[in-house]
Amino acid sequence: MKKRLGDILKFVVFLGIGIFFIYWFLLKLDADEKAAIWESFLSARWSWVGIVMLTSLVAHFVRALRWRLLFRPLEHYPNVNNTFGAVMVTYLANLAFPRLGEVMRCAMLRTSEGIPMEKSLGTVVTERLFDTLMFVLIVLMGFLLMFSSVKDFIYNALSEKFSSLPTLAGIAAAGVVLLIALFVIYKLFHDKLMNFSLYRRVVELLRGCVDGVKSILHLGPKSTVLFVLYSLIIYFLYIAGGWVILEAFAETGHLGFQTAFVIYLFGSVGMMISQGGLGAYPVLVWQALAIYGIGESTGLACGWLLWGSQQVVVIVLGLAYLIYFSLLKKKAKSV
Repeated sequence: MKKRLGDILKFVVFLGIGIFFIYWFLLKLDADEKAAIWESFLSARWSWVGIVMLTSLVAHFVRALRWRLLFRPLEHYPNVNNTFGAVMVTYLANLAFPRLGEVMRCAMLRTSEGIPMEKSLGTVVTERLFDTLMFVLIVLMGFLLMFSSVKDFIYNALSEKFSSLPTLAGIAAAGVVLLIALFVIYKLFHDKLMNFSLYRRVVELLRGCVDGVKSILHLGPKSTVLFVLYSLIIYFLYIAGGWVILEAFAETGHLGFQTAFVIYLFGSVGMMISQGGLGAYPVLVWQALAIYGIGESTGLACGWLLWGSQQVVVIVLGLAYLIYFSLLKKKAKSV
């Protein structure tokens, strides 16, 4: 009961954040600005929006292929259609409650393939840990590739709020000192810090990432290479979706893959801070495009179309497969 109340509270909080973002930005827009955003929607090239939906669909399908690889050491070989359906139900369920989809995914495979829940959950944990590591690497790579543009944007934004800011050399020196201090603290006080739950969770997460990578290496040379290849394709398609949506607007058509990279990074934060990215995702996409001088109306229209097209794929296919698995369960019970 306590866990269920906690899940409901999380849902309300994350959904509330999304609604707040929508309300706040609608409140601050005047009639002319709202009209400009609507005009941007109407002037968009909708054929490109269809391609965004296709990239999202292919990314989900490749994710299903990657997940199947983790069942090989367990001597289970689930059907591609059932695996893909379970992935789509995952995304649909996560729109309702955070992390509910992970349990639903395993339940769907138990229904369709007879794979025990505990085995499926182990593969999901491994997959999530690897995705966490991949995301951190992508963030670091993106920061290095786009350091100059993002640095100037952040510095200018902070300069408007603070009269004086430290130099880049000063920030770098402070970062080095902080890393050294953290290393010394870890070496001297690790055992004592383990008494704190937050520190324990961070350590467990890092250890879990290492264990997850090790388990992937145990798949065998061919499967390991395939797993990494699938992962690269998935994240490329995520970024490519932002690249394609830029072509839908005349104002953003000249922007390239680097901009799409920034859109992905900003949008990912939006997906984390509100339920399914509602409200926050389009706003942060607009902020990403503002780095490249794109106006508010086009930026928000671009963000809403990118977010909305991805959610349409999840909702339509997620509901379709939820019905499909329900019929399978009903059939199995009758037999």
